[in-house]
Parts: sequence; structure tokens; C-alpha cells
Amino acid sequence: MLPFHQVVKSEFSQVNDLILSQLHSDVGLVENIGQYIIDAGGKRLRPLLVILSANSCGYQGDQHTSLAAIIEFIHTATLLHDDVVDTSDLRRGRATANAKFGNAPSVLVGDFLYSRAFQMLVAIGNMDIMRIIANTTNIISEGEVQQLINAGNPDATEENYLEVIRKKTAQLFDAAAETGAVLAGASPTQQASMGRYGHHLGMAFQLVDDALDYNGNTEDLGKNVGDDLAEGKPTLPLIYAMKNGTSNQTTLIRSAIEEGGIEQMEAILDAINVTGALDYTMSLAKQHAEQAQLCLCDLPDTPERQAMLDLADFAIQRKS
Repeated sequence: MLPFHQVVKSEFSQVNDLILSQLHSDVGLVENIGQYIIDAGGKRLRPLLVILSANSCGYQGDQHTSLAAIIEFIHTATLLHDDVVDTSDLRRGRATANAKFGNAPSVLVGDFLYSRAFQMLVAIGNMDIMRIIANTTNIISEGEVQQLINAGNPDATEENYLEVIRKKTAQLFDAAAETGAVLAGASPTQQASMGRYGHHLGMAFQLVDDALDYNGNTEDLGKNVGDDLAEGKPTLPLIYAMKNGTSNQTTLIRSAIEEGGIEQMEAILDAINVTGALDYTMSLAKQHAEQAQLCLCDLPDTPERQAMLDLADFAIQRKS
């Protein structure tokens, strides 16, 4: 458990228990796959963000643990679907659900988790939260389609890339932080500030993820280094290296994106390093982390606020 989890340790434990209980299904395969991907662990930052946001805004009830579980179910559903679309075989250091159980079961269990999340939302009974989550799932789906369109396209721009990660990743961080504030009855201004915090935090996380794909290692990452390139994803390190590299480097990277191949990985890594593409990506991540912290200025000085400040620092310092 990371230090910022300790601030809400008991509530976070309740979230984990709730996740397990809500995975129940009379269909054994549903429980097996759901349990498999939940057991893989992960940082569970999105549900953590719900609890930190709600508590920072003075929430006194107990529905924030249900909301946190809802956010985690939506995130888990997107992972199940992502791995099928990307034909991934490794996540968090072990076989993906689709590699273990097959594509069709993984997609259908992802659908189950989405629908279970909305059943739980109905039980909370807050239409503002329902609206935010409904909009969020729609935006995430758009981002998935846009990423699919960009796959294998070496002409994708930095703007294209940033739009995709805003929708695919930052949107759910945004929703987690904003709905926590809504549940707490915070002012519209505070709700918006928390949403912006989540947005910038999510952008920072994804930018660092995409940098780590070219300077991390498989053991730390829990996935194969170079996976993005193998899937033909034109992420920011590649886009920047193509824009600022030599004609030979640009041609090399364009070809790798089009073919989805990692045969020339050593030369591509050299181009990424020589052009400063990773430094550029990390500098943008740091800007977003700093913007996230600025969104917390009006919050009272509490352990939860400090945990959210620390979370922004962690976003850019982590190695996995």
C-alpha cells in the first residue's frame, strides 16, 4: 500500500471488500474473470481519488466507498476491452484476461462490470453523479475509437495524441475527483476545481506511462517494453522524435508505426533519446502535475489534501 493510501486505509479496505462482494454472479465464468483481473491489484488510484476528494470536501457519509468501487469497475471494464482490442498478453506482470480466458469472455465480463457499476449508481441515487459517469463512459469510448483510428498512422499529431489521452485516461480521473466533491455537497466552484485536478493528474499519469514504455523495464512495468510501438500507437515520444529527428530517423519511426514492429527498437530508442523526446514528454507531465496541485489551493489543510498533493508528485516520479 502506497503512503497516500494510508490516509484513508480503513475506507480503502471497505472499497476492496465491496468490490469483491459486487463481483458476485450466478455465472461462474463471470466471477472467475472478474476475480482474476481484480486480484491483479494495481494502484487503484481512481477509487482512491474518490475517497480523498470526498473527504477533502468534508463528506460525512458512507456512499463514497460505493462510488469508489463504481469507478474501479468502470476502469476494470475498460482494461478488459483494451486488452482485447490491443491483443495484449501481459498486464501487471501476468497474463491478461483475454490471453487466459479468451477474447469473447473478456469482452462480455467487461460489459458485466459496466452494467454492475450502473446498478450501483442507481442505488446511490444522485442524478448529478449519474450524469457525470454516463458522460464519462461515453467519452472514454470515443477515445478508444480515436486511438484505434490513430493506430498505424504516423501522421497523427501531438494534438491528436493529447485528445486521445484526455478522453481515454484523464476523463475517468476527472470524474473520480469531481463526483467525490459532488457527493460531499461541495460548491460548484469546488466541484469544478476537483474535476480539473483529476484531469491534470490523469494527463500526467498517461504521459509518464507513455514515456516509461521506452525507458522502463518489463519487471517494473508489468508489461512488455515497446508494447505501444508493437501495436502501432503513435504516442508522444514517437511523434516528437519524428518531428525533431533526422530524415532517416523519421523514416524509421514512420515505418515502425505503420507496420507495428519492434525489430528496429534499438535504433528507435536511440532516436527518441537523441531528440530529447522523453525529456519533452516528462516536462509536459510535470506541467500537468503542477497544474493539478494548484487546483487544491482552496482546500483546507488536511491529511487528504496532502495525500492529493503527494499523488501528483508520485505521478511523475514513479517507475511503473
